Amino acid sequence: MQGSLRKMSSQLGNPVQYELVLSDQKVPLNALIGKPIKLKHTGRIFCVHCNRAIKKTFNQGYCYPCFVALAQCDRCIMKPETCHYEAGTCREPEWGQAFCLQPHIVYLANSSGIKVGITRQTQVPTRWIDQGAVQALPIFKVSSRHLSGLVEIAIAKHVSDKTNWQQMLKRQAEPLALAESRDTLITLCQPELAELKQRFGEQALMPLPDEPVIDIQFPVDVYPAKIKSRCLIKTPDISGVLQGIKGQYLIMDTGVINIRKYSGYEVGFA
Repeated sequence: MQGSLRKMSSQLGNPVQYELVLSDQKVPLNALIGKPIKLKHTGRIFCVHCNRAIKKTFNQGYCYPCFVALAQCDRCIMKPETCHYEAGTCREPEWGQAFCLQPHIVYLANSSGIKVGITRQTQVPTRWIDQGAVQALPIFKVSSRHLSGLVEIAIAKHVSDKTNWQQMLKRQAEPLALAESRDTLITLCQPELAELKQRFGEQALMPLPDEPVIDIQFPVDVYPAKIKSRCLIKTPDISGVLQGIKGQYLIMDTGVINIRKYSGYEVGFA
């Protein structure tokens, strides 16, 4: 099979069910664990938005014109606290309304240890799966991406807002008491949270005290003792026995590859 890579699609299950996406084709992957697989880059790359042929990608799959024009590539996507929609300078106001001015979830997750993160409500639990989290707990529902970023900043003064991907791939993280951490963090952040409620309104920032911790099992037979990252640019022909899948990584006996990183790359898969 051959096509342009997109991030793997996933479905919450026991374990998570994965599919490799090649243009309009989807390849079920779980059944291939324990078997040899091969990815071969054809040398061609296509923008994931406009599909033009390009020599390099920006922001995981975009051509440069799309990268500088699309709202989904603006810096406020990575730093939502910098949202400038209200200033009237959003690159695509309609896109901002559809994606940013929608309910978001602030959550705690355990992938390589505890972290705080945000995601659109419609991206639960996909965001947690993509990060390789073995546990996740929604702690706030907020009215917009901008507000979710401000809440995240307050909580990130006390816990990380990043995943250590090497540690995530080396082992199954030990279970954490996320509900206890939630309560502690909310207490620590009370002054900042009170200020945000006063600024945006009580209904814009709703705590979720009764949400259960979500446990996520990944299809991994063998965790690598040492992380060797494979690169389609340096090694266009990558093969090995598939030992597991976690986050957006294929774990092979020859190394690991971040599929999302190569969005837009045309590959053959066998």
